[in-house]
Amino acid sequence: MATGTLVRSSAPTEADTARVLRTALSRGGEWAEVFWERHRVVSLVFDDGRLEEATSGTDQGAGIRVLLGERTVYADGNVTDLDDLTALAGRAAGAVGRAATAGPADLPEMTRVEVLPPSEVRIDPREVPIEQKVRILELANAVTRGHDERISQVTVVYRESVQDVVIANAEGRFATETRVRLVFAVNAVAKAGALQQTGYEAIGGTVGFEQMSEDAVAETARTAARRAILNLEAEPAPAGTYMVVVSSEAGGTLIHETVGHGLEADFNDRGLSVYAGKLGQKVASELITVIDDGSMPGKRGTNAVDDEGTPTRHNVLIENGILRLYLTDRKHAKKMGLPLSGNARRQSFRHLPIPRMTTTMIAPGKTDPQEIIRSVESGVFVRKMGGGQVDPVSGHFAFEISEGYKLRGGKVAEAIRGATLTGHAPTVMNSIDMVGSDLGFSIGTCGKDGQGAPVSDAQPTIRIPEIVIGGIVKE
Repeated sequence: MATGTLVRSSAPTEADTARVLRTALSRGGEWAEVFWERHRVVSLVFDDGRLEEATSGTDQGAGIRVLLGERTVYADGNVTDLDDLTALAGRAAGAVGRAATAGPADLPEMTRVEVLPPSEVRIDPREVPIEQKVRILELANAVTRGHDERISQVTVVYRESVQDVVIANAEGRFATETRVRLVFAVNAVAKAGALQQTGYEAIGGTVGFEQMSEDAVAETARTAARRAILNLEAEPAPAGTYMVVVSSEAGGTLIHETVGHGLEADFNDRGLSVYAGKLGQKVASELITVIDDGSMPGKRGTNAVDDEGTPTRHNVLIENGILRLYLTDRKHAKKMGLPLSGNARRQSFRHLPIPRMTTTMIAPGKTDPQEIIRSVESGVFVRKMGGGQVDPVSGHFAFEISEGYKLRGGKVAEAIRGATLTGHAPTVMNSIDMVGSDLGFSIGTCGKDGQGAPVSDAQPTIRIPEIVIGGIVKE
């Protein structure tokens, strides 16, 4: 590549990033980092029986971070060539505020971070014609509507994302990765008289278009439709305190929200987590082991490296109830004397990296899930979790139950709707007394500090002896 040229089809090399880093440090900065990104997105939305939205685009740019003592300077912008990238580094250097006579920086030779791609992409979605993608939306719409005449509205969404990143820093670390992610989701609305209920299901991961088989698309549609009709026919949930079994099918929303955010290092550094200062202490039942793993093949939260170029890894956060680790980025690992966990993530080149979850889960136990259900004489069975919120400082949470049932005599009984789970995270985690041998995953986009990050979460079937269910208060 000729000096001064960085065409859209190429990414900066080791030599390019070394030049940029020298510029970034030329005004006396102590450490610098380059994060370059080219991100191509396709989004299709099929609604009300027709294709309502079809958008695609590519965003290319970079962020330059320079540190001087406790001060952080960050400059970002769209770049099309190496001169643009170098000029961006000059802006960051100028904002440091030291004299221009600081001189050129001494950098170690750039060393490529060698990692194997954790996920396999067999069919590159960029090579699939748009017509084929529209056909899977049409199929999902037809299957959902055909499930029951009470289905009144169907929204089908397909999104593909291909992100090329280059990350380099003043320690000589140089990493590259191409990240492919797909999401396919169906939302069904069922209506009977004045009553209206919804059902939702989604699949996705760091995989190629091979995931979008007709069978997978149709099954996703049937699940969304079934859930909408089930909620339409369900009885209102009773309010009260119950023994609750949360199925592995529910995914790990519970662990993601109640525990995961509370174990991110930045919250703990500021004392904004109920788990702050508790490393080495018991924070959950001895049956509970919590893991965050950004290297699991195919999962939505998976990358080969995080957004600081650190290889992702299998992190045991809570081991048999004992808190062992927080999720870190470079800043908080250094400040808190913790290892790099591979959890520095950013939404795009326009954002600084912060500690974030990847794929977070409760590890499976040894109990047959059916045995857990049979153990409950009277209670509630949660098959699928919906949205919710948690206060990481206090640990209090509330979650919707998108598919729930009564438990009676050790069997799953009538469906209920309109239920919520509310409680205090450490109390609930300490009370869990049965953990199943199964494991179920769900996907989502996690929001924090104005940034979205693709994540997965998982859990086995668990039993909570006592938790508050919000619903209809009986007179």
